[in-house]
Amino acid sequence: MEKTINNLDWVVSNLESESVVQHFAMRTLSFGMTTSAANVSSVILVGVQPSTEKYLSQIDDAIVKGSYFGNNSEQSMIIGSKLAEMLEVDMGERVVLTVAQSKTGQLSQDMFLVAGIYHFNVREMDSGMAFVHLGKAQEMLELGEDIHEIAIRFTDNTYGRDKSLPFWSKYSQYGNEAVGWTEILPQMEAAFSMFQLSTYITGAILFGVVAFGIINTLFMSLHERMFEFGVLRAVGTRPFRMALLILFEACFLAVLSIVLGAILGFVLTYITTKTGIDYRGIEMMGVTMRELLYPVLNLKQFIYYPFWVFVFTAFTGIYPAIHAARMSPAEAMRKSF
Repeated sequence: MEKTINNLDWVVSNLESESVVQHFAMRTLSFGMTTSAANVSSVILVGVQPSTEKYLSQIDDAIVKGSYFGNNSEQSMIIGSKLAEMLEVDMGERVVLTVAQSKTGQLSQDMFLVAGIYHFNVREMDSGMAFVHLGKAQEMLELGEDIHEIAIRFTDNTYGRDKSLPFWSKYSQYGNEAVGWTEILPQMEAAFSMFQLSTYITGAILFGVVAFGIINTLFMSLHERMFEFGVLRAVGTRPFRMALLILFEACFLAVLSIVLGAILGFVLTYITTKTGIDYRGIEMMGVTMRELLYPVLNLKQFIYYPFWVFVFTAFTGIYPAIHAARMSPAEAMRKSF
């Protein structure tokens, strides 16, 4: 608790003028003990400013009972649904909070009213966190005006993953440390990397299925027109021209599938950009989805992937084309009868 942000006035004044910062919120963090008439439980106590915290976290959206700090009383507290069950308390009931002061280590107690109950569907948060006003937390912890951390929302969400951003070095001064979420939550960075790997694996499997489908389609087409191909070879069509004919068919299949797939993909993706995809409540890498996921239409999707589909389809058509080029006219015409 004694590790507070140094030179706070300079940090705050600079953050207010930063062009890359959209919102920021100051917080205090400490361990504490909540006690009710029925039970007692340890918690992580977070002191927040309700007016700024709503832009950085989803506490206000996760409220299932009561309101976001109610009437803005300094004695208001917001707790998780599991913690409320353990303490056997409901809206408007009193709990006693006990914390150790930062400098002396002496115990400090105060009584709070439960103003809101949230549910994140994350056991650790629903059972082990409590939120109070920043000023009240500073008073109980004897921090004065000091705080423990500042949470930042950038104007562009890619900045949080950019370790080369000058922002980090600028604010890692005076004994402070400025880091992005990829360092705070390395498991989420691993999830992004795994997603990229899974995309390649899924693509390889799909291209394999496509390859067998194209080869099968071209060979069926080849055998159904064996007599016609035999006649073409008999009248002097060169093997290269025969191979080129099959390759053209493969390319036509690719173009047709790209056009139909792009139209269908655009329509379905556009619909879900408005309706969203509901993965709420699903947990991945310790993080629970709380909002609808909205796909983003990107021009790359309709250029990069179709290009490789065309190239791969043309490449796959080489084997049937070679088979057609090596075809014997007499044998081809004999097999057709």
